Amino acid sequence: MESGSTFYAGEGLHIDPSWLIDPKLLFVGPRIGEGGHAKVYEGKYKNQNVAIKIVHKGDTPEEVIKRQGRFLREVTMLSRVQHKNLVKFIGACLEPVMVVVTELLVGGSLRKYLVSLRPRNLEPRVAVGFALDIARAMECLHAHGIIHRDLKPGKI
Repeated sequence: MESGSTFYAGEGLHIDPSWLIDPKLLFVGPRIGEGGHAKVYEGKYKNQNVAIKIVHKGDTPEEVIKRQGRFLREVTMLSRVQHKNLVKFIGACLEPVMVVVTELLVGGSLRKYLVSLRPRNLEPRVAVGFALDIARAMECLHAHGIIHRDLKPGKI
């Protein structure tokens, strides 16, 4: 990790100031997703449609430190990896809560699309196109030493 983007346990969370955005410029709209550690909302930042991921801080000091570390790793990864098949990083907030802001991809997930096709099947040519796009994105991540660990149609 670069200096200035280091997490110091017990001393708080330190990230590169160029990644920080003003939370007062965020408008949080409807919830579009939820996981075990965060909720994702549709929103606006400087008149741009964005996805706003609000990370739960945790209930215990140990959980807080663990989630801060996970947050820092995600922000660091998103800020350094750019590819046409990966979501674009906009910025992050530390206060009043940990927030990751990315471009909003409209149209829903691959899972939602596949379910909408039922009972029909995906055309082989389209399936190969999806597979190649996904493989190219994963290749970019792997070239940066990143392993996704939770790749599934609902996240594509």
